[in-house]
Amino acid sequence: MATAGFELKAWLASFRPMSPRYRGVDYLRGAVGAFVGIVAAGYAAKTFDIGAAAVPFIVAPMGASAVLLFAAPASPLAQPWPVIAGNLSSTVIGVVASRVFDSTVLAASSAVAVAIAVMMLLRCVHPPGGACALFAAVGGPAVHHQGFTFAIFPVAVNTVFLLAVAIAVNNLTGRRYPHAPAVTAPMAGTELPPTQRLGVQPSDVERAITRLDQGLDILPGDVIALVRDAEVHAVDRQLGRLTCESIMTREVSTVLASETVYRVRLLINQLRVKAVIVIDDDRRVVGIVTVLDLFNLAPANLDLVSKVMSSPVTTIGAGAPVAELVAMMSDLGLRHIPVVDGDERLVGMVTRAELVAVLNQALLSASGLPES
Repeated sequence: MATAGFELKAWLASFRPMSPRYRGVDYLRGAVGAFVGIVAAGYAAKTFDIGAAAVPFIVAPMGASAVLLFAAPASPLAQPWPVIAGNLSSTVIGVVASRVFDSTVLAASSAVAVAIAVMMLLRCVHPPGGACALFAAVGGPAVHHQGFTFAIFPVAVNTVFLLAVAIAVNNLTGRRYPHAPAVTAPMAGTELPPTQRLGVQPSDVERAITRLDQGLDILPGDVIALVRDAEVHAVDRQLGRLTCESIMTREVSTVLASETVYRVRLLINQLRVKAVIVIDDDRRVVGIVTVLDLFNLAPANLDLVSKVMSSPVTTIGAGAPVAELVAMMSDLGLRHIPVVDGDERLVGMVTRAELVAVLNQALLSASGLPES
């Protein structure tokens, strides 16, 4: 009984509204985008003015499409192919249903049912498509007289102009549309970075979705991006929110770009370091010279540092979490990362030695083993 009571409470709790995580720009995008989109869709159709006078310039399903395009543009249901193909194919199905069935109820139900199946088959599921099918099936004499042309005017005209506004508004307000998961793909002939090879893969997510009783309307790539971001925060928590400033070495060998390679050789030999940071007069990082950079140089080579240094250089802020450093070093294959302050001036450097020491300490702490 206790279990049944708990399940009932959980079920009733599912009716509560989810906490939205909208930003100010999201509200602006949703309201302004929908307004401009509906205006554009309506006036475009009014300009074409094809068919019977009683045919509306804009159809009700466009309101539902606007909700997806401007309030949930990352949804798989709101991408260009589902929007266009879903609305148009469903409208055609609705017209067919209105001609096959004399009963309005049968025409409506059949149109929606077949439209859903066809949209799933064509991989263009778009909820407003069901409304397009229903409207075309029971829209009245004017819609019936318009026939299959109704799929072009006003549905196609409305859809295309609404979609065009969605592309412009979303991208102008910082939301990439059409949406694609931000997952870095390896270059031809290369492997994924270590953190991605060891982490959750898109194939893992796809198999997990398949095993669930209910499908998820979300792209595997988006799940991957979310999981990897969560992993970074988890590592950050494991490391006690250490910052780069707390583990960096402040004794950094530096040279100016105008100095000679001979000077770099002296520093590397005398101080037993493997990299020298190149800075300008304001201590801003302009390059780096490593032992590898000097490997192919002739012993007597006295060229300027500016000719042999690697530039630009990947740097990290002093206040950045160590978790961010882990990803940079493992994925980019970096051995030395200059640490800069808020003015981009050099304040220290982190090498793999410091990073390994911190990770070793974190692993010992997590396992409960004493430090040696």
